[in-house]
Parts: sequence; C-alpha cells; structure tokens
Amino acid sequence: MQEKIKPILNGAAETMLQSFYARAQYSKNKRHKFYDAKAVELVEKIDYDFTVATNDSLMSYGVIARTLVFDELVKEFIDENPTCTVVNIACGLDTRFYRMDNGKITWYNLDLPETVEVRNQIFAESGRVSNIGISATDSAWAKEIKADGNILFIIEGLSMYLTREDNAQMLRIIRENFDNAYVLMECLSKRWVAKENVEKSIQKTGAKFIFGADSFDDIKDIARGFRSVKDDDITRGMSAIFPVLKLINWLPIAHKLSQKILIFEKV
Repeated sequence: MQEKIKPILNGAAETMLQSFYARAQYSKNKRHKFYDAKAVELVEKIDYDFTVATNDSLMSYGVIARTLVFDELVKEFIDENPTCTVVNIACGLDTRFYRMDNGKITWYNLDLPETVEVRNQIFAESGRVSNIGISATDSAWAKEIKADGNILFIIEGLSMYLTREDNAQMLRIIRENFDNAYVLMECLSKRWVAKENVEKSIQKTGAKFIFGADSFDDIKDIARGFRSVKDDDITRGMSAIFPVLKLINWLPIAHKLSQKILIFEKV
C-alpha cells in the first residue's frame, strides 16, 4: 500500500485541502452537476483530518457553487480560444485542467512553493501542464510563462486572503508582462470581510478574510490598465445545487451577499 502524503500547511495555503475535499465529496453525490474524477481518486492519498470540512456545509456549498460558475466561464473562454494559455493562480489542488482540456491548451498552475510541493507529490503532471512554486506577488513567476495569443488568468480562492496592496501587485504583474490578458477574479463580498468565523473549516486554518469587492468599480484603483467585461457572481451555481433558490435570485440582496467573479481584460 502506498504511503499517504501528510501535507505541512497552514493559513490560506491550508484552505486548498478544504476545497479539494469538498469537490471530492460532492462528486460522489449521485446528483452532482460536475464530476471531479481526479479529486475523488486522489483525496485518499492525503493524510489529513477532514472532520471539520465534513461538517462545514457553508464552505462546501460555496466551493461547489463557485466551481460550477468558474467551470462555465473557463469553458466559454477555451471554446472561443482553443489554443489559449491558462494560468491558474493559487491553484492549490485544483483539477480544472482535467475537466477543461481540449487537447490543445497550455496550462500553468501557480502557487506558493510549499503548496506546489504537495501538489507535485499528489499529481504526476507534465506535458501541457506545468507547476510553478512562486508567490503570486513575486514578479519572477511571469518569466516562467511561455504564451502566444490569448491568455486566461484564473484567480480563485485567493484575493480575500491578500491585502489590497498585494492584490494590486498581482494584477500589476499581469498587466506589465502579458498582452491579450483576460482575468477571472473571485472576490469575497465586502460584507463578509473579517467574518471568516462563519466557515469553521477556514477558521480552523487560521486564515483571515481581509479583502473584498462587490464590483469592478471597487478595484479600479488597483486594476489600472484593465477594463471591465462583466461583474458576475456564484448565485447561479448555488441555484444549480438548490433549485429552490431560483425563486429568490432576482432579489438584489442575493447578489450582494454572494461571492463575486469579476471579469476584466487588459486594455
């Protein structure tokens, strides 16, 4: 029997384990709207106590809802740009490449060195998938990306753990190093900043929610050189999980409280 991997992580880096587990558990549900085969297969290779994550339904539903919406948005981009490059910032143990791959895309996973070390132990990735162990705020990672044509940047599950200045630096790196850049950036609703205690599994890691944005207008000062394409959110992802929510999604409050996905491109 193969020895299990015991990851040494804490804070925001540790939250990747919660998301990975949530996707694996959801995929085992017969009513799943997506199936994360890699998460189901590989979650058993990790030696980690997922008890708190198991009991944190709020965190799990949020992860699933945003996965559904991100999958939709990423697929749309790849369908329109079949030979594009995708850079998955703060990738954690994300397996979206395996659901989105059309046999032509090039995919880079970017995260902290300690996170990528865990990822490399779990996944045997090569070819059109590369893993880069550098902080998203360190411009050195830009030199590792080889891209021609359109390039999609996915920023999922990260911005809320960074300061405003760090988020600005991350976007500055994209703006200064890449043309034809298109960005999908998840942001916590401003109403949830400093309220990480509502998600017990996140609170357990010691991670803090310190940044939020409700629209592109809220980040215009740190996203200079970009223009808004659309302000989106995960409400339709929640409705896919709980169809009854479609009855209240027309209410403005439903969108105000929801996690945002801000879509913008380099000018």
